[in-house]
Amino acid sequence: MSGELSELIGYPAAILTTVAFVPQARKSWRTRDLSGISLPMYALFTLGVAFWLAYGLIIASTPIIIGNGITLALAAVVLWLKLNERR
Repeated sequence: MSGELSELIGYPAAILTTVAFVPQARKSWRTRDLSGISLPMYALFTLGVAFWLAYGLIIASTPIIIGNGITLALAAVVLWLKLNERR
């Protein structure tokens, strides 16, 4: 696949999957109600996003780096809130 075509697909994919996490992170931050969030699922998801970010860095793919960098930050906020919920 050509570089231009892959970026035409990569950027919208990165934008959509990243923007999808904004409402969850915002609601979790605002309400501090994470009772419906599964800790194992979010921990595994956050780790998976970190690996996607590392993969993007290795292959130097800007859409993967940007999308997963932002998604990792958002997921990490929700995970941090979930971990601190029990305190």
